[in-house]
Amino acid sequence: MKKIIITALAGTALISCSGNKNAYDASGTFETEETIVASEANGIIKQLTIEEGQILKAGQSVGYIDSVQLWLKKKQLEEQIKSVRSKAPDIAAQTSSFNKQVAVIQSQLNTQLHEKQRIENLVKADAATPKQLDDINGQVDALQKQLAVIHSQEIAQTSQLNTQTRGLTGDIGPLKVQIDQLNDLLLKCNIINNVNGTVLAKYAEANEMTSTGKPIYKIADLSTLILRAYISGNQLSSVKINQPVKVLVDDADKKYKEYQGTIEWISDKAEFTPKTIQTKDERANLVYAVKISVKNDGYLKIGMYADVKL
Repeated sequence: MKKIIITALAGTALISCSGNKNAYDASGTFETEETIVASEANGIIKQLTIEEGQILKAGQSVGYIDSVQLWLKKKQLEEQIKSVRSKAPDIAAQTSSFNKQVAVIQSQLNTQLHEKQRIENLVKADAATPKQLDDINGQVDALQKQLAVIHSQEIAQTSQLNTQTRGLTGDIGPLKVQIDQLNDLLLKCNIINNVNGTVLAKYAEANEMTSTGKPIYKIADLSTLILRAYISGNQLSSVKINQPVKVLVDDADKKYKEYQGTIEWISDKAEFTPKTIQTKDERANLVYAVKISVKNDGYLKIGMYADVKL
């Protein structure tokens, strides 16, 4: 969840500093993009190692939310999968008897085929009768039919066992999806910072109950701040994207601290001068918003006023 905090003071004016007149073309306040890190899980925050003002890196773990119940639910589903798999038939074991029958009958068939060849030779030599050949052919045919029946039975049982296995596999699929969901929730129990920046506010403490979407802390990258200022229509032609400008911030003894800034955005439509400009005439002027990025040396703060020289 992200939001932009915007405040601005603008206008073209002349100010006096240390007795000298210093012209500036616009003024405004510093802002930055703030990220509110929210909880992605429900439960008690078991650990939260952040403090306001702490600098965090992207990808850094800053705490975790109680995940015992999620872990137990995952273990339960894993045991259910094991139970379902244990019911799956061992197709090889349950069809091994067919292989044994086939081996026995095939051996008998080989013997009968050899005997058939011998009788055929004897018939050709008039040493055996045709009836002997017919008898052996009948025995060979009977054995071949037995093999065909056994193969048919094996195919039918294998098909039935495969159907049973597919049904059990179908029962496992939804359980695996539930485990994937729990793995995702378990990951979200880890509070991971995804933005380089400084902790601006802390909304939760360890041992507090949290829920999905509840803010935990706010962070912003303060290494570069954005100065939102306003320029008049007459000044619009003298500014462009990536143009360097001088940014002046009040320092001690009524002096200025000077920074180098770069214009990174110019509004494409005019708006009325913000009402923080006190005179009625100035409030009636139409101005254009600009954003100026400024490297922060640690002195600049969100909401601080600054002037701009184009």
